[in-house]
Amino acid sequence: MDAHALSNGTIFLSIPTSDDIDVITQCCQHPSIGQWVTIPVPYTRDNARTFIEDIVGPGWAGHSPTWALRTYEGGPVVGMIGLGARDESAAEIGYWLIPDERSRGLMTQAVNLVCDFGFRPDGLGLRRISWRAFVGNYRSAAVARRCGFRYEGMARLGSLHRGVSRDHWLAARLPTDPPGVADGWPAEFDRELERTPRTH
Repeated sequence: MDAHALSNGTIFLSIPTSDDIDVITQCCQHPSIGQWVTIPVPYTRDNARTFIEDIVGPGWAGHSPTWALRTYEGGPVVGMIGLGARDESAAEIGYWLIPDERSRGLMTQAVNLVCDFGFRPDGLGLRRISWRAFVGNYRSAAVARRCGFRYEGMARLGSLHRGVSRDHWLAARLPTDPPGVADGWPAEFDRELERTPRTH
């Protein structure tokens, strides 16, 4: 698949390259990213280089695209978002954002852009995009819920995180799901949804 940049005029999703290695390395020093994302800790420059060479490149060559989130065209990386193929019709979304840029609606916009591309016939033509997060990651859940992901439950010890089995939440979005905040999430998720701006 050819690399495909995305933008709504406010955020810019482009392909991370070797020029971004130092900034990605710096971003991934934030403890709140390592707490919830399956990256190596400590995160080194070699890890960032491996990410670019072994994940980003091959991912775009297949059906698992990754984008760097930037607040202006050609700007530094402030987050990352990608779709990991599960089969020809389904993928799992994953994302992270540096703390200084949170609660501004950036990741919600990014998730909507990526899902739109994923569902488009001239994009990936997906029929399902799933989301999962370790239990406790309410910020990620708030973004997914705002973007129309329907809660599907919790997988007990369903994910391995640096050698430790952890529970994770599950949700998914189909192209036929209505836009906007998804109903049907357990009440425990309401607090974070109400705490963050409507654009988050």
